[in-house]
Amino acid sequence: MPAINQPKVRAWVEAVAAAYGRRVGDIAYIFVDDEEILRVNRQFLQHDYFTDIITFDNSSATRISGDLFISLDTVRSNAEALGVAYDQELLRVIIHGILHLCGINDKGPGEREIMEAAENRALSSWPGGDGSVIPNAPLQGARGLS
Repeated sequence: MPAINQPKVRAWVEAVAAAYGRRVGDIAYIFVDDEEILRVNRQFLQHDYFTDIITFDNSSATRISGDLFISLDTVRSNAEALGVAYDQELLRVIIHGILHLCGINDKGPGEREIMEAAENRALSSWPGGDGSVIPNAPLQGARGLS
């Protein structure tokens, strides 16, 4: 389980949501391993592959809410493949799910580019710099952050 500065993440998520005219409701961050993300992907989406995040959206017109299942195994392997820090990739995955809750999609023509630009804008607003926000820690079990 990554050690996350919850107040800092929440403030950042609130600022990003506000940029889309949304408030933040209940958001569960459920950190899992690859086997669990595959099980969830098969059971709920009928997809037979690993992924970094699955977002279940329970948002209303003005308030984002939902469950974000995040595979820390895939986050780690993606960070290594992309040559980026684990904590940076984890932040990207978290904000990817938040942007889905804000109504941004990434499956249709041109939508992936829109999502990537939104991720980059959000990441540029991360109040980082202290180096202790999300230490490189192994998964210790799944639990939420809200």
